This record gives sequence, structure tokens and C-alpha cells, in this order.
Amino acid sequence: MGLGGSLVALLAATVALTVLPAVLTLLGTRVNSLSPSFLQRRAESDARPADSGFWYRLSRFVMRRPVPVATISAAVLLVAGIPFLGMKFTSVDAQILPESATARQVDDAMRADFPPFRDTPIQVAVEGGGPRAAAQVRAEVSRVAGVAAALPPRPLRNHVTLVQAVAGNPFISQQAKDTVKGIRDLPEPAGTQVLVSGGSADFLDFQSSLKQHLPIAVAIIVISTLIILFLMTGSVVLPVKALLMNLLNLSAVLGILVLIFQDGRLQGFLSYTSQGGLEQTMPILLAAVVFGLATDYAVFLLSRIKEARDRGASDAESVAIGLERTGRIVTAAALLFAVAVGAFATSKIIFIKEWGLGVAFAVLIDASIIRALLVPSLMELLGKWNWWAPGPLRRLHDRLEFTESEREPIRETAPEGT
Repeated sequence: MGLGGSLVALLAATVALTVLPAVLTLLGTRVNSLSPSFLQRRAESDARPADSGFWYRLSRFVMRRPVPVATISAAVLLVAGIPFLGMKFTSVDAQILPESATARQVDDAMRADFPPFRDTPIQVAVEGGGPRAAAQVRAEVSRVAGVAAALPPRPLRNHVTLVQAVAGNPFISQQAKDTVKGIRDLPEPAGTQVLVSGGSADFLDFQSSLKQHLPIAVAIIVISTLIILFLMTGSVVLPVKALLMNLLNLSAVLGILVLIFQDGRLQGFLSYTSQGGLEQTMPILLAAVVFGLATDYAVFLLSRIKEARDRGASDAESVAIGLERTGRIVTAAALLFAVAVGAFATSKIIFIKEWGLGVAFAVLIDASIIRALLVPSLMELLGKWNWWAPGPLRRLHDRLEFTESEREPIRETAPEGT
């Protein structure tokens, strides 16, 4: 998924910078020849001055009241994110399927009529030591809390003996995970190596792997975002602020998902049965999508703000102009994406519902609360500090000359014929 997403982004950027300009050059004015008349009138209306329009007025309204708007917006996101602190994780089993699925029906019958959970045993592999060591391991495993039965050792190849332990709880439950930890803590007989697998052990090892590699993934996201946004804006404040707002957005989305899916709200309306937690890969998948989309929207807005500022507009005016020129585009993109991905909420698979609703909430929150309210209010409060950078970094940015246009007075009205 990581490679696929990266390749799609790189190919899309390559096509936009090479193929698209050539196609537009070939078509010329004919690119709009098939447009309906009402869309052509809408395009003509876009030639109005940059200091008019809904998004310009909204930004001006926000920047006249930056403290209350920023406080209320941040408070809403923080309150929505509070349930995130109690997030629990679960894994995929037959219970994620709709009740009409035969696999779900068999799983329900196994749980109700054939306890304990013999369909998901804990696999204990004993390498070396022979039958005596395997018998010792079986005896010790049978005394671990949560083990309902330990089946007789079964010899395998390469001097490995398998001992299957039947847990008295579902493999994704905390009790089953504690049982696996207890088995792993048992001392190994002399001359043997004891390894533990099975559904509960897989879950624990998966969580351990996530914790081990998560800092690397976070570092890649944070460092690359800071560098790219700095090269675009010449500021170290704006990239840090963008990261903080992305974190607020992600925590709010995860908090909402905890309220819905972990706490079991809206089960009838969304047609699902709560597993008491979120699927363990959900935070990582949502973080990747949220940071990617939110950074895209930030680039759209900040590029127009910087463009207006470079052409002589004041700090407040440049924010208003930037929001006016990108507000409708970002909102339309967010709505389209939210509808497309939110449609996954109709799935009968729980973790697909979680992902669809999570991404939909993320893009809507980013396009409304963050982009329309929090960004202009904070930029008004910070003023010129938005564009601050240490002297060495400022000189580096000036030397690299990452600018889109020469500095010139900004036009408040469009030229005739556009």
C-alpha cells in the first residue's frame, strides 16, 4: 500500500507537469468548447476581484475575531479527540462478517456450543530436548492461567514437537493475550528452544512490530513535511503549525471512531457489531491518508497566500485572498473525496466501515474547521511571525530561489477578457 500510494502520487505529478501542459497547448481555447453555458458563466464570474466572495468575507470575519475563533475551533478538536486516549485495538476474525455469512454463522456456533476455543489454539513449538522436554512444556503450559487444555505433544520434522494449548477466551481478547505472555515467560527446558504462535501471539507480535517501526515512519513524515513546506514558504513556523493541525485532526478522527465503533454507538444505524476496539492497522492507515490530504490542502492554500504576499499584499489581506482563491476548490475536492470514500460505510465489513468513515471525517474536518477557521485565525494572531525562519535557513531559501513568480504589485481586479 505504501509503494502503491507513492507511485500514484509521483506518476500523477509527472503527468501534470509534462503531459497536461502539452495537451492544453494543443487544445488551446477549445478546452472549454464542450462546457455547458452555466459553467462558462461560472468561470467568467471567477474573474471577479480577489477581495470579494464568500471565502474572502469569511476569512475577514474570522480574522476580526482570531482569539475566540481559534479557541473554539481548537477546543472542538481537542474534545473530539479525548476518547482517543482510551483507544483499544482488535484484530480480524469471523465476527467482522455480516451475520448472513456462513463463516460468521459457524464461528457463532463454535463459540456458543463448543467452548473453549479449539479453532484458534495457541501453538507451542519445542525444538530439541526430545519427548521428555515436550512433556515438561505441556505440563507447565497447562498450569498457565487462561489455558483450558493442553493437548498431547505431536512430533514434527527436524526435532520439533508441537504442543497445542486451548485458551478459554477468544484469541483477540485481553485474557488470551495475557495467556500467551504467561506461556512465553515460562522457563525453557535445558537444551530446547520454545516458540509460541497462534492468533493471540500473532496479534502481540504485530503490535510489537508496529511500536518498533512507528517512530521511523513518523520521522519520515515529519521531516519530509517540514522540509518541503519550508522550501515552499521559506518559513519554519508554517510547517510546524501544519503538522500540529494535522495531529489535531487525526486525534479528533480517532476519537470519533472510538466513540462509534469501540463504544458500540450507532450499531443499528451503521449495521455492525462492536468488537470493543479498532482494527489495529486503522491508526496507521488513517495517519497516512490524513497527513497526505491535509498537507495537499495546506500546499494549495499556503501557495496562494505566499503568492499574494510576495506581490505586496499585507499579511491579513494575503490570507483572505489565498482562502478566497482556494476555498471552493478545497471544499469541492473534500466533498467529492468524502462521498467517494464515505461510501465504504455501507460495507458489511467493520474495518472497511471504520476506514471509510475515518477518512471522510478527516477531509471534512480539515476543509471546514481547520482550513476555514483555524488557519486564518492563527495566521492573524501570529502576523509576521508566520514567515519567520532563522538567518541561516532564510539565506539558504533565498539562495535556492524556490519562488513561483517575480515580486510585483498584486492585482485586485482581473484583466479584461479573462
